[in-house]
Amino acid sequence: MVVNTISDQDVEEMFELARAVALEAGQVIRENFYKDKVVDTKMSAADLVTETDQAIEKMVHTKILAKFPDHKFIGEESTHETHKHELTDDPTWIIDPIDGTTNFVNHIPEVCFSLGIMVNKQTVIGIVYAPIKEELYTAKLGQGSYLNGEKLQASKIKELKQAVILFEGGASRDEQILQDKLKNVHSLFTNARGVRSYGSGALSICNVAAGRGQAFFEYGLHIWDFTAGNLIASEAGAVVTDPSGAELNPLRRRVLVGCSAEVAQSLSKVLTHLDMGWD
Repeated sequence: MVVNTISDQDVEEMFELARAVALEAGQVIRENFYKDKVVDTKMSAADLVTETDQAIEKMVHTKILAKFPDHKFIGEESTHETHKHELTDDPTWIIDPIDGTTNFVNHIPEVCFSLGIMVNKQTVIGIVYAPIKEELYTAKLGQGSYLNGEKLQASKIKELKQAVILFEGGASRDEQILQDKLKNVHSLFTNARGVRSYGSGALSICNVAAGRGQAFFEYGLHIWDFTAGNLIASEAGAVVTDPSGAELNPLRRRVLVGCSAEVAQSLSKVLTHLDMGWD
């Protein structure tokens, strides 16, 4: 196997472009936030896409290929059209043009643009931009993570009973999946201090990185939902795993992020684990 080498200069060049396209995408989101939208559904009435999602992804894809024509690209909307994607060792830009599309449609400000860059299947850059809230989260592998330039640090809490857990219900409306997820909601109320659901997996992970809650988990999300946020969280000292406690596989549609190993392990033990398939 040929391993791609990446220099500090390469990372800086990719980061600068990633930051620029994130800010541009945020401007598009901001301009369209209160406008009427043309909305389509994908797998369910809870899985939406708008013209803005598609326009942002096309814009970002064009700018990436103009600067890095050999790089790969995985985007939520282009993947929806082709129904497949492949993660290789090549530099790969992983995009969610609007994470929280239902919030976007309903004028709820928990909306963001998410961009992660992987090389050799390892995330080296993560950017999540919530333009309505004017919050820009950034991270480079081994260099910490930041919110609007201020260094992030996850919560120091170690006990699940003191933790606020963030979670999302996902788009599936399969009855058995819903029943298992309701079991998890009951378990959260039984074992944790509180629960919150913001409608954006990427922002929920960033909230854990910022100490606004102690853990996040979800079954049924995709690689573009968590790649950027996972790096931001881990660089803030959080623990990122599969909900079972095993090593995270970026193509398996589930994730758990805990502010500490203790919280992550305790949460894993009280969850009913769902197999939502693979990307």
